[in-house]
Amino acid sequence: MVDYSELAAIRLGYGLSPRAPSPGTAEELVASIAASAPEPGDLSTDEVRRFQLDLQAINRSDAPDKAQKSRAHRRSGQRRRLQNVKRRLARAVGDPGGFGERLVQFWVDHFTVSGGMVVQSLMAEAFVTDAIRRNLTGSFADLLFAADTHPRMLSYLDQQRSIGENSRAARQRAGRQVGINENLAREMIELHTLGVGAAYTQQDVRQLAELLTGLSYDPRSDRMFRPVRAEPGAETVLGKSYGGKGRAAIADIRDVMRDLARHEATARHIARKLVVHFIDDDPPQPAVDRLAQVFLDRDGDLPALYLALAQSPELESHFRKKVRQPFDFMVSSFRATGFGRKRVMGFTLSHMRNQVMSGLSAMGQPWALPRGPDGWPEAAGAWATPQGIAARIDWVTRQLPKLHPELPDPRDVLTQALGSTATEPLAWAVPKAESQREGLAVVLGSADFNRR
Repeated sequence: MVDYSELAAIRLGYGLSPRAPSPGTAEELVASIAASAPEPGDLSTDEVRRFQLDLQAINRSDAPDKAQKSRAHRRSGQRRRLQNVKRRLARAVGDPGGFGERLVQFWVDHFTVSGGMVVQSLMAEAFVTDAIRRNLTGSFADLLFAADTHPRMLSYLDQQRSIGENSRAARQRAGRQVGINENLAREMIELHTLGVGAAYTQQDVRQLAELLTGLSYDPRSDRMFRPVRAEPGAETVLGKSYGGKGRAAIADIRDVMRDLARHEATARHIARKLVVHFIDDDPPQPAVDRLAQVFLDRDGDLPALYLALAQSPELESHFRKKVRQPFDFMVSSFRATGFGRKRVMGFTLSHMRNQVMSGLSAMGQPWALPRGPDGWPEAAGAWATPQGIAARIDWVTRQLPKLHPELPDPRDVLTQALGSTATEPLAWAVPKAESQREGLAVVLGSADFNRR
């Protein structure tokens, strides 16, 4: 039997660390999630809004050097974004439990948005702060509302272009192409709540899309809803009417999201995703059923759901069934080799570009650039490829030493990284390595380390 502290660190956190012992009980582990709330210095939506307004002012000015000023402003945004990525890396490396930071990444992937141009990339970072971290320990309904109404989600899924065909805004634009965009409605149902295959129809998607018209983002205002763009009249989603005959309002959208969040299909979808992400690509049905019931019984209370996950016996019975994704691998490698939060915060921007961001890209997970709105793949086959494992070993042998000039003894790393869970063949092989670099590659490139 694996000690719970080790089991929780490896399966639910970012691995063991000699600097930060993991909590010894499921209750303590769940309590540690509160440390993943927003902190001063995290990039916020308001900060990005100010950046965007300044950029617009520069571009609209008549200044002869406005092109230079615009480039300089964009570069300052790119540096700010990189600093925020460093904060996220440092928080993951330094978090004793690691569960909170893993959950941040889980929900970021569930509510996928991407980076892109500088404003989009900054807003994607602010999305993590204001939509995910701020609602990490609340209810799923609040998390859903915050995520699906955030400016970056609205732009990522083209909600900005959605205008009710019979709205006042459409009448004002007579002769111009305006219409309803279904992207946000479809992903809200298929990916964020009920799941693909649930009992809904195209008409439900269309009606929800009509109800969502009016959701928009303007950096000059903190209003997220503009009635002038909203399709008038009531809409029916999953057999329930929303909106009525009166003026459209954001409260109608909150109502439909609350009902979607409480739906039985949503409970099963979220439970299954958590079990797939934390326990096994082929999820054990008892674990899925148990979490889904907790979700329903506790009205989507997230800490109750996290506790049920942290107490799952399948964490041990399905040990090493999950392959670490590249960011998970990188954070765990830093932890195993003795890095803490303060040391990561000391990385230069050059380190972040060349050793961190380039490393993640080489391993197949470029930062904030998932392939689509369904996020990164979960299956081991997507990550445990010859090229993927080779990129990890290359990073350990060539890039990690540039951040860690005095490499630790691989025999110590073996213990620090795997505790009592190291297999005999690996424990035999590590002392036989001809150099510290080779020994580190044996430990961090092993199946023991790359599987949780």
